[in-house]
Amino acid sequence: MTDICFLTTRELRAALGARDLSAREVVEAHLRQIERVNADVNAVVTLVGEQALAEAAAADERAARGAELPALHGIPVAHKDTHDTAGIRTTYGSPLHAHHVPERDELVIERMRAAGVITLGKTNVPEFAAGSHTFNPVFGATRNPYDPARSAGGSSGGAAAALASGMHPLADGSDLGGSLRNPASFCNVVGFRPSPGRVPSWPAPLGWTGLSTAGPMARTVADAALLLSVLAGPDPRSPIALDEPGETFARPLDTDVRGLRVAWSPDLGGAVPVEPEVAAVVEASADVLADLGCAVERACPDFTGADEAFRILRAWQFAVKFGPMLDTAGDRLKDSIRWNTEEGLRLSGTDLGRAEVLRTELFHRFREFFGRYDFLMLPVSQVPPFDSALEYPTTVAGTAMETYLDWMRSAYYVTVSGSPALSVPAGFTPDGLPVGVQIVGPHRADFAVLQLGHAFEQATQTARRRPALA
Repeated sequence: MTDICFLTTRELRAALGARDLSAREVVEAHLRQIERVNADVNAVVTLVGEQALAEAAAADERAARGAELPALHGIPVAHKDTHDTAGIRTTYGSPLHAHHVPERDELVIERMRAAGVITLGKTNVPEFAAGSHTFNPVFGATRNPYDPARSAGGSSGGAAAALASGMHPLADGSDLGGSLRNPASFCNVVGFRPSPGRVPSWPAPLGWTGLSTAGPMARTVADAALLLSVLAGPDPRSPIALDEPGETFARPLDTDVRGLRVAWSPDLGGAVPVEPEVAAVVEASADVLADLGCAVERACPDFTGADEAFRILRAWQFAVKFGPMLDTAGDRLKDSIRWNTEEGLRLSGTDLGRAEVLRTELFHRFREFFGRYDFLMLPVSQVPPFDSALEYPTTVAGTAMETYLDWMRSAYYVTVSGSPALSVPAGFTPDGLPVGVQIVGPHRADFAVLQLGHAFEQATQTARRRPALA
């Protein structure tokens, strides 16, 4: 049964389509794996096993009738606990919503269910998804499968830990400052932040912003692309949704990468401090691409203004979302959310205007940079997985981190650029902790980024190293 849990999604789907496996067998195997390992990592926080088995029975009946089967027929998934799921508890990691049960699915869940996904439950998140370390007062902390004393990252930390542990083969996540990429790096799985509008969001009170986006997580790049083929595509409820159909991403990823021009930097051109063991993995990864025939050069775009733009726009979004809560429930929000919200409430129109100007200037510098290079490779996170008892690392490479955001710059600087970014397993520290690299491409070049990530993954085979507990 454990072997079933470590098949790729594409392998599972082929076996289900050929009826070599039933949906019930697949779901039962994953429920047993959750029962066996979840207590060690605390990744799945709401489980709907009986519902999943009923959905599996219905899926098997459809297959027995010879009906056409959807792209993710019979694939079990536990959804991120910030994504609304009709009839299933969705807490957002907040005691304010500890018993909340939504009446409707949000768009990404709609699309996954329509594609045949079977819902197992929900995965853990930081409180309101704020921060790249998964802990909250409702369910506690999610622990890293490779070392349970360490963080699994966040905010999609429960999803990443569950993937690495064999509890499900795919996961939906979301990313504002690195919430798909950081936990993927920490847990030796794949996380992809698509270009804004590639995966439309609904409901979304700030529908025009594009700073936050949903996206796929998986144990392989090809599986992440398969999930993206379901999540992506236009929707009239999103004003920034791209017209390109999702089916584009179901194509094979194999390509000849020889001659591609790849820039790389271990520290974003000196813009951020990075722990030496992380920088070493990035440098070794550049060598892998060179061995594949890429033209590799140490270079980086100018990230001037990225920090200011991101912090202003993030704080503004926090003010919109949490500002009304400060007077009525401020004492039930964690300190970092209150601080970030108060920062947003102090902003002026001039501040917001400056952030948009800085963001636009960064976009154009990236556009010009990608006229000289095809891709950029960077660290995902500036640190390897850290002590789970901490809220965030207080120092990075000897530099003090003053807020819960400071250590996430290597991810959120890329957010502001609008570029698609893939976190792919790249290596391990001497202590056996996973480290991913971030492959960044031109605006809307999502498929090309996945292709290079797939070639890199096939060359390294790093993702095959499972945690001992799995």
